[in-house]
Amino acid sequence: MKLFIQMQTKELPIGVFDSGIGGLTVVRQIRNLLPNEEIFYLGDTARVPYGTKSQETVIRFACEDAQFLLDKGVKAIIVACNTASAWSLPVLERRFGLPICGVIQPGAEAALIASRNKRVGVIGTAATVRSKAYKNAMRDRFEKVQVYAQACPLLVPLAEEGWFTHPVTLKVLEEYLMPLVIEQIDTLILGCTHYPLLKRAIRKVLKQIAPHPIHLVDSAESCAVHVRRRLAELDLLSPSSSIGPIHPFVTDEPVRFFQMARQFLGFPVQAPELVQLKESRG
Repeated sequence: MKLFIQMQTKELPIGVFDSGIGGLTVVRQIRNLLPNEEIFYLGDTARVPYGTKSQETVIRFACEDAQFLLDKGVKAIIVACNTASAWSLPVLERRFGLPICGVIQPGAEAALIASRNKRVGVIGTAATVRSKAYKNAMRDRFEKVQVYAQACPLLVPLAEEGWFTHPVTLKVLEEYLMPLVIEQIDTLILGCTHYPLLKRAIRKVLKQIAPHPIHLVDSAESCAVHVRRRLAELDLLSPSSSIGPIHPFVTDEPVRFFQMARQFLGFPVQAPELVQLKESRG
């Protein structure tokens, strides 16, 4: 009986949520590392962005997102949003009785490993920067690390507009990145799941303005590596030998989501289901 329950648990899908579309970059990385896993993705597109909301609001939204996925019968939940990871992860871990992974810790660990001079830059939403989550996570492991954070509110709209290498995007990136380059960082954390789409432009700008190479840490990629390790440790990796399907759900604008999903994933995805979330009662 115990073996049956364990196998049934392994076969359950992974749940992933984000405030909108950006978390699909995490889904893409999970698919690359764990192609046999079935994935339920929730994009809270009716309330995007989370990066401009208060801590209390982000926590409430995150609890509602997690509850939706829990009701769908997932075996683990991935918080594919830096803002939600920064503010809500401790609450989610206390409230929900299943493995929950965020993007902050994996990204912080990867940055510490990559950095030689221990001067690390972070770009993210205003809420992520305000939380100091990356700084605290790195300081917990290496007290002397110097962390320089830059809020970049214009990057998410540019990414969602598809202006990945547009001259306007390059100019905006130069404005955001120059203060970090002046601080002599040798590693830069892409602290928003939209930012991997701008990786090519970020590399181009850094090559032009930085006197030495700067290593990029993709929080989506680091998160996927962490998820694979965590599921393996808990013996929850899918036993399936076939490619797992991806089931998208959104709270608004399913047509726009469907149009943009291919840019974020790099492969076709089925049309999303429009859903309404249950209000969190705290």
